[in-house]
Amino acid sequence: MIKKILIANRGEIALRIIRACKELNIKSVSVFSEVDIHGVWLKKADECYPILGDPIKAYLDYEKIVSLAKKADCDAIHPGYGFLSESPEFAEYCEKNGIIFIGPKSEHIALFGDKIASKQAMRRVGIPVLPGTDEPIDDVDKAVQIAKEIGFPVIIKAAYGGGGRGMRVVYEAKDFKKLYEAATNEAKKFFGNGAAFVEKFLDNPRHIEVQIIADRFGNVVHLGERDCSIQRKHQKVIEVAPSPRLDNQTRKEIYRASQKAMFRLGYENVGTIEYLVDKNNDFYFIEMNTRVQVEHPITEAISGIDIVQRMIQIAGGDKLRYLQEEITFRGYAIEFRINAEDPKKGFAPSPGKITEHLSSGGPGVRLDSIAYKGYTIPPHYDSMITKLVIWNLDWQGAVNKARRALDGFIVRGVANNIPLHRQIVRDEDFINGTFDTGYLDKKLPHFSLDAIDDMEQETLKMDRIAKMIESIKKNNLTVHQ
Repeated sequence: MIKKILIANRGEIALRIIRACKELNIKSVSVFSEVDIHGVWLKKADECYPILGDPIKAYLDYEKIVSLAKKADCDAIHPGYGFLSESPEFAEYCEKNGIIFIGPKSEHIALFGDKIASKQAMRRVGIPVLPGTDEPIDDVDKAVQIAKEIGFPVIIKAAYGGGGRGMRVVYEAKDFKKLYEAATNEAKKFFGNGAAFVEKFLDNPRHIEVQIIADRFGNVVHLGERDCSIQRKHQKVIEVAPSPRLDNQTRKEIYRASQKAMFRLGYENVGTIEYLVDKNNDFYFIEMNTRVQVEHPITEAISGIDIVQRMIQIAGGDKLRYLQEEITFRGYAIEFRINAEDPKKGFAPSPGKITEHLSSGGPGVRLDSIAYKGYTIPPHYDSMITKLVIWNLDWQGAVNKARRALDGFIVRGVANNIPLHRQIVRDEDFINGTFDTGYLDKKLPHFSLDAIDDMEQETLKMDRIAKMIESIKKNNLTVHQ
């Protein structure tokens, strides 16, 4: 049994893991960089240890992290997402040092970290994949020829990365070389390897992903699908579970294929298989994430299953405690990523001090957040500060609840994308559940991101009243009702 876990991460995912540990009566240990000393998650962990030096490298120094885990008598390490979460070297290093890595086996992390190898593996187990190259390409002239054979549009993808980095869509042959160079240079910068492959690009498909949980005894279940189609530059903005418009027959086939693939590959722990679904409801594997996803709360909301706790228990040797037919799904959940970024300035990151913070609440509203009044958002990390998660029994009710929750969510001091989310939940296509990966590209030019809604006007009014009362008290005047 795991008794003490070191969390090799920061921010809201670190806080999420700490909460799971507390419910399982497991001690939690946080490591932190110098700039994270005021992080709310540090106040919640049982123990904290600093890692000095570069703010980013601090969370990537796995030798130091494992050393601290051993000194603190930890049984296991949870990597969260990002940083070391998909590093097979880290997972293997933990194993060699007698520390349980809370996630899949290192060989599966390595397999699915290689876009081409994973595509070949999934094809072998019967999963449809997009037409494209099976090997990395470093010859641009050869890449152009292959693209012409596949047929434009095509997409250039980094072979050893994800998250939308090192990706470019090419619609015409004349633009290929320029975009190929941009994609491979970006891949080198972010992943240290510029290898890329070329595959057929589907114009405005839906991005559907399936949550999988598997144990070491060969048991595999799915926890339904999430629709992650609302994206900007391949970065997810809003996620929905289940997909409001996915055909039921397609849904069943994606579930069946996903479970079969993970069983045949001997996968363990949690993972998310991502697909593109075209207008004919044909689906194609694009990648697998061998870690907990940012958007896992919406799956927890509709299934009632704590994914982070299950990760910990399975890593400790536990087996799945339920059959597929025992898992039921209720309602709809929506996750809004609240980022400190300025939509009016090309979504540039907006680090700085939060001067006012009025969070949402009420029935069906969950906040996974590190934000509070007075917290300074550092410039070194991802700009996400809060995940606003909505649940309701029906889709229309979920949209209405989301609108209410977003109108009551005030963050000042830093630019943020709450105004964008308020526009989306009022958009007719979103209300009808009709969106694909081209949704934001089409809608953004028509959204008004300057508008202050009624709730914020009301907040400003209350500020004026508070200042008036303070002035009256200061001047020793009488307040008449």
